[in-house]
Amino acid sequence: MVTEIVEEKSIRRNLYRVLRKTGVTKENICLSASFIDDLNFDKIDWTIFTYYLERIFNIAVKDDELSKFGSVDDTLHYLRGELVYLSN
Repeated sequence: MVTEIVEEKSIRRNLYRVLRKTGVTKENICLSASFIDDLNFDKIDWTIFTYYLERIFNIAVKDDELSKFGSVDDTLHYLRGELVYLSN
């Protein structure tokens, strides 16, 4: 149980790192933030976000999966599933 909490914090912290590298300010980062409405992501932001997401988490995100990311929380759920899958 303790390991899961540490991993959850680590995933969230690294996701926030990715968002910061994309240019999102700390004040605007929250789980409910919408990439389009709240964070104002454009095509360039998505490209940068995907690049750092794949590098920091050592994963490959398919375009059809990326299009399902509506909010920061959606991305967190995806990462949880992806990283559990990769660890098995």
